[in-house]
Amino acid sequence: MANKVEIKDFYGRVIGTVIEESNGDKTIKDFYGRPLGYYKKSRDVTTDFYGRVVASGDQLAMLLNAEK
Repeated sequence: MANKVEIKDFYGRVIGTVIEESNGDKTIKDFYGRPLGYYKKSRDVTTDFYGRVVASGDQLAMLLNAEK
């Protein structure tokens, strides 16, 4: 079962959502539900929407901020 966590800004507005699967993989989506990137626990890398490696480790929040 997937676990959803809402990401909020300083004013309490939802700006994104992180969905964590049971195997540890995560997906980050923006306010509109568009996927921005993925974290693959088995490889320990964060990739953007297009599958390009953008960071080592879980850096999904960085993708949410990079959208602006």
